[in-house]
Amino acid sequence: MQTPPRISEPTGAAHERVYRTLRARIMHGEMTPGEALTLRGIGKEFGVSMTPAREAVRRLVAEGALTLSSSGRVATPLLSNDRIEELASLRALLEPELASRALPRAHFALIERLETINSKVGQMVARHDATGYIRMNLEFHRTLYLRAQAPAILATTETVWLQLGPTMRALYGRLNRSDPPYHHKLILQALKAGDEPGLRLAVRTDATQGLRMLKN
Repeated sequence: MQTPPRISEPTGAAHERVYRTLRARIMHGEMTPGEALTLRGIGKEFGVSMTPAREAVRRLVAEGALTLSSSGRVATPLLSNDRIEELASLRALLEPELASRALPRAHFALIERLETINSKVGQMVARHDATGYIRMNLEFHRTLYLRAQAPAILATTETVWLQLGPTMRALYGRLNRSDPPYHHKLILQALKAGDEPGLRLAVRTDATQGLRMLKN
């Protein structure tokens, strides 16, 4: 019996699939700083042609999730101390603003959801699951920030997270955590109390304190 011809995936759909998967890997620290990628390797892994692989890489380079050298080498960012400081400063500006805007909409169900996510953060810490920890930690923050109803600020914040993903993996190893992030408790307390200054301080400290430990 003759095998029916394979229905190929549209190029646009293939490119979006590759882009979304690579983006999540980078943001969640599944790739190490300075890790190289090739279009051929991406194409082989995802079963796509060079065109969607190239387009996905192009978008990730534009977002700062990947770097492209003059020789054509594609890799995850290897951040300098100045770059880490710059991105930490961006987090310190953007994330307290998002939290402040979210505070008037921080109803009980949202706080309960954040507590549930934070318990999962603790589970990842107990398992020493670095990528799981980063993923759940970002979900904690994103869940809160979505209530800000400020999509442009959130999109910019996620681009910062994306650029920091591999570096956050290195940070996790250095911190050697055994407990959930202390400042998550302060964030939850401030939300319950309607304490905007306390919330801004807790978010800013949580977002930046660890990053500055990475500076040599």
